[in-house]
Amino acid sequence: MRKENCDFKTGFLSEAGSFLQNKDYFAYTELDDVACWVAVKGLDADQEISSAELAVKAILEKFMEKPAMSRRAINKYLRHAQNILQAQSLRVRLKASIVIVVSDYSKMIVGVAGNSRLYHFRNGTLTYRSTDQSLAQEIVNSQNRSLDISQHEERGNLLNYLGKPNKFQPFVSKKMKLTDGDVLLLCTAGFWGDVSEIEMADALEGVKDSEQYTDLLEEILLSRQRKVVENYTVAAIFVNKVYQETNKNKMKYIKMIAAALVLALVVGGGTIFYQVKQAKKLAELTVEMKDHEKSGNVYFQDGNYDEALLAYSEGRNAAKKLKDPIHRNLLARKLRVTQLIINGDKSAETGKFTEALEHYEKAKKEGKLINGFGKEEVEQRIANMDSVVEIVDAIKDADFRFEAEDYNGALAIYEKARKKALAISFTGETQIKTKIEDTEEKINELKKVQKELKAEGLEKSGDQSYARQEYVQAIESYTLAQEIYQETELLAKVLGLERKIMNANDKLNPVPQVQPADNALPNEAEPPVDEVTDAS
Repeated sequence: MRKENCDFKTGFLSEAGSFLQNKDYFAYTELDDVACWVAVKGLDADQEISSAELAVKAILEKFMEKPAMSRRAINKYLRHAQNILQAQSLRVRLKASIVIVVSDYSKMIVGVAGNSRLYHFRNGTLTYRSTDQSLAQEIVNSQNRSLDISQHEERGNLLNYLGKPNKFQPFVSKKMKLTDGDVLLLCTAGFWGDVSEIEMADALEGVKDSEQYTDLLEEILLSRQRKVVENYTVAAIFVNKVYQETNKNKMKYIKMIAAALVLALVVGGGTIFYQVKQAKKLAELTVEMKDHEKSGNVYFQDGNYDEALLAYSEGRNAAKKLKDPIHRNLLARKLRVTQLIINGDKSAETGKFTEALEHYEKAKKEGKLINGFGKEEVEQRIANMDSVVEIVDAIKDADFRFEAEDYNGALAIYEKARKKALAISFTGETQIKTKIEDTEEKINELKKVQKELKAEGLEKSGDQSYARQEYVQAIESYTLAQEIYQETELLAKVLGLERKIMNANDKLNPVPQVQPADNALPNEAEPPVDEVTDAS
């Protein structure tokens, strides 16, 4: 009875966000010797069938029928859910992204199809994150560099998922050991897309249980104040106490360790070898820590704060492993300053200027403790705040004009706002650029409609001229209309007018009739029939 000799606590929440229907689903079951947790995000638009709920129930049904913790068993659970979704795809193709965790209360195995995720924290540090099956992940893997997938435009372009028509290939991990105090976090893309790994780790400090942790994470998510909040699901498993192996197994491990020690003594120098190995490991960690700090500094100077945040976080983790409190605190403060600048920029972009100034002032204060780190960047932002206010106000005005379909007026204001944004390196400049592109697209659409209306008018005028047998005027109107249709790429209209032009030309220049030869005799009429008088 493993469950009675361990302590696993699960807390979760799953919400619809800004939508009426929640397409996410989470459920779990804890049996005597093995447990299963499943989080799924529905990816289809079916309003009657919940693909996420269908997948979760299919998994747990199969699991409870044959509970097991092996890669082969988990593969079977996932393929069973895959078959169920394919069989139920009647109106639309049912699709879902899934993460499943199976544990025997001392180890775990993770299965993934799509981009729902598992995060594994130990001592407040992220030790494992499941790999997405997306194009963004493939790009990261192929380029072999660190990249914030949550901001990548291809993060939702899934290469594998439940319901895939063919070549369904889920990822199933090897067994991973659990220890007392571990925290497992299952979540869908609606959550991890807005809450960073650093925030997940930082939120662990001071929380007492899984429910308090998920509530705090939800506060972080909602503090982003997005106009549209996606469906989101997050489940936290606090591994307060893992199942301890029996004395029989312990003796087996003790004998193995004893044998290893005897071997080391026979060979000689075992202790020295261990010390050298430890020293080498510490040296590698020191180099890793310094490299991450150096990379973070470069990213920070370049204004790439998201990458700097990640580098400082990895450096701090290395410092924790080294048990180096000086560098740990130094990197933690750099991390804090960077995060405050990011938060300030986001607040400024959304027009929360007072909140933005508070973040910048806090960043300035934190930076003073480490030789004025970030002082120049923060002071520049504070000095530019008046310009930022003007830019944000201008964007609001342009947005209003855009909604009122005054696209030319909106475009002029957007372009002026972008020019100011470029002058002060305002972080919202890319958003303004996108708005300009959207506005230009609307203007081009209107121009196209106007051209089409003009062409239709010319075609109608040509039809009227043709009806009056004014074929020259008809051809002129048709030709002008045809040129406009060619510009707007309405090929069917172009071909239709080509036929009308040919018909008008035929009427204007009729084909001459063939005249009979001079010696040809006219058709002889039948001779009249002589009247016959009835003699009788």
